[in-house]
Amino acid sequence: MYAQQIAHIDVPVTQSPFALLDEGWAQPVSFFPAGTEIYAQGEKAGPLYHVEFGAVRVYRLLADGRRQISAFHLAGETFGFEADATHHFFAEAINATGVRVLRIAGAADMSRQLLPLALKGLIRAQEHLLVLGRQNAIERVAAFLVDMAERQGGLRQVELPMSRMDIGDYLGLTIETVSRVFTRLKDKGVIRLLGLRSLEILKQDVLLDMGE
Repeated sequence: MYAQQIAHIDVPVTQSPFALLDEGWAQPVSFFPAGTEIYAQGEKAGPLYHVEFGAVRVYRLLADGRRQISAFHLAGETFGFEADATHHFFAEAINATGVRVLRIAGAADMSRQLLPLALKGLIRAQEHLLVLGRQNAIERVAAFLVDMAERQGGLRQVELPMSRMDIGDYLGLTIETVSRVFTRLKDKGVIRLLGLRSLEILKQDVLLDMGE
């Protein structure tokens, strides 16, 4: 973690599964500017990370230099789970992001809080694999937009903190393909583009059908 690039700010603890923890376990919020590394592949794992605001991408660099994004984490979500003591991916702030480090005491029994979070992460990873298994680019993008809408409370207006390139690296598509699919969905009246990082879902049922 690059301490010289991180500012600590006083933000009240949000209502997370760890809200009842002793406050000493939840560290002050660390501020990460866009593109700042939170942790690196190969670093020692241990604490968990709770996104207070902003968004995080988790990725791995492939042998040929390409980047594969495995997950996005939005405000209110927790990440950093590992099966062993080492991080197997990089975590990086997408935009200006506040992250609270949660250091769990070794003797503490946190199974009740950790199990639901771990299961949610597993389900999301399985759903991501199902999306990658689809050959149709429209199906992949539609499923991604449905997921983003659900994670933001099911609102019609969806904020996309990540770039088109990020979306492509997450869905196994080129940035050109992602842009073409967005344009096609807009032309069909399924979505309305409000900007590069924001859109409105006009035909939710159609988008759901495309993503199934």
